[in-house]
Amino acid sequence: MGGLMKLVILVPCSLFFVALVKFLYDYLWRPLRIQQMLNSQGIRGPPYRFIHGNNKEVAKMRQEALSKPMALRHDIFPRVQPHIYTWINKYGKNYLSWDGVRAELVISEPELIKEVLKNSEKAFPKRKLTVFLSKLVGNGLVTVEGEKWVKQRKLGNYAFHGESLKNMTPAVIASVETMLEKRKGYVGKEIEVFEEFRLLTSEVISRTAFGSSYLEGQKIFYMLSRLAIIANRNLFKTRIPWISKLLKPADILESEELSNEIQGCVMKMIKKREDRVVNGEADSFGNDFLGLLVNAYHDLDDKNKLSLGDLVDECKTFYLAGQDTVNSLLAWTKARREVIDIFGNYWNPPTLFEKSKRLGTESRNNQNPHPESIVKLKIMTMIINETLRLYGPANGLMRKVGREVQTGKLVLPANIDLYIANVVPQHDPQLWGDDVHLFKPERFAEGIAKATNYNAAVFCPFGIGPRSCVGMSFATMEIKIALSMILQRCTISLSLAYVHSPISVVTVQPEHGIQVILKSLDSNV
Repeated sequence: MGGLMKLVILVPCSLFFVALVKFLYDYLWRPLRIQQMLNSQGIRGPPYRFIHGNNKEVAKMRQEALSKPMALRHDIFPRVQPHIYTWINKYGKNYLSWDGVRAELVISEPELIKEVLKNSEKAFPKRKLTVFLSKLVGNGLVTVEGEKWVKQRKLGNYAFHGESLKNMTPAVIASVETMLEKRKGYVGKEIEVFEEFRLLTSEVISRTAFGSSYLEGQKIFYMLSRLAIIANRNLFKTRIPWISKLLKPADILESEELSNEIQGCVMKMIKKREDRVVNGEADSFGNDFLGLLVNAYHDLDDKNKLSLGDLVDECKTFYLAGQDTVNSLLAWTKARREVIDIFGNYWNPPTLFEKSKRLGTESRNNQNPHPESIVKLKIMTMIINETLRLYGPANGLMRKVGREVQTGKLVLPANIDLYIANVVPQHDPQLWGDDVHLFKPERFAEGIAKATNYNAAVFCPFGIGPRSCVGMSFATMEIKIALSMILQRCTISLSLAYVHSPISVVTVQPEHGIQVILKSLDSNV
């Protein structure tokens, strides 16, 4: 009996001792070892704090930055990423920080950015998402690796490039026309355009990619926006994994509920497509993005087949990316003479002489944008690029070190996180000149390559390399069509009520919206 009692006491004590050793290894010895290893190579940063890392410091800096009013200027970096701004100035363009116990190497040197993003040896795979971000985008194209990524990327390329983009143009135009028709009565009055563009981009991605109206997709958009808010407010909160599993916070419970509801909505959309084929109402699942996904879900070849979970996550990814990033960019952009020269003034048709001078005898009066002429919008392209430079939707890209690797003079240990702060070179006066914070679209007059001195990593709002954004061409087309149709009809001026307050909620957004005054170009109004 005495031996049994000793065993009863010894086993729990041994387990506790093993757990304690592992805890100290994970939360103390390993972080200090990584810190010492990188410090010895000249990579410095804020010191590791037990358990919390630098999360408390980051949260405090973000709170302070957002509590101060901002003047109407384009130097948004200190506001949207105050911790990176502070530590880059203190420790250098590449520094080590700590997301709880996780080491995070922040890199902003263009050459290092290029090496990481273009690496084809899988040394820098995508890093594991937080529980909240995984609920937001799941296992979609943004996060998958290997054969899954190849399969899903192929579908995305087919859906958002070449002839497919041309076929989407009428749906984009119809969505913009609907928005403009609804807002006819607001001409001359103040209007909040961020919300307007949110509705527009939601309508566009619903029509073009999923064959549905905004009304059908609005529940998904609402739930995704809720998930984005939850993910953002938990970005720099430290959690010990086993405690989080035992005691689930309210935000985790809500995010799980929202994720399940989104899955239910997507399943209804899929079943609707399947039922139409089964009932003989359609001979295919459709040629839009959702149709391609459903086809892949039913594919008999395992190499091409998508699981149900992958299909749902891919829908979530494209609903979010197709609406949120384009909306953020549209909200910061504005142009006119070029549009009228190419497409005409909606209200005042050009004379026959003007038509033949501008576009040739085949041009139409007051035409809507079309693929052949969209490519002629060189000034608008310059404006979009400069807007992306100053207000790029994504602040940075996340990777990790898959194995110990040497890059340049650095030897990086396996399993540390990388944060590619692409906003830094885009706001760097050494790369763009002393007028870096001025809005000067003419920087891109001779193209991106010349503007960046042929260094792709200096300006990469959509990423570079094999994993650059698959929807880049679609987003640019959508923006050009929307802006062209607005500028054919209206002038836009900023309202006195506008408060300049960019914030980061997955993408860069105006905290208080954007208030403008629209004035019709119709001389009879």
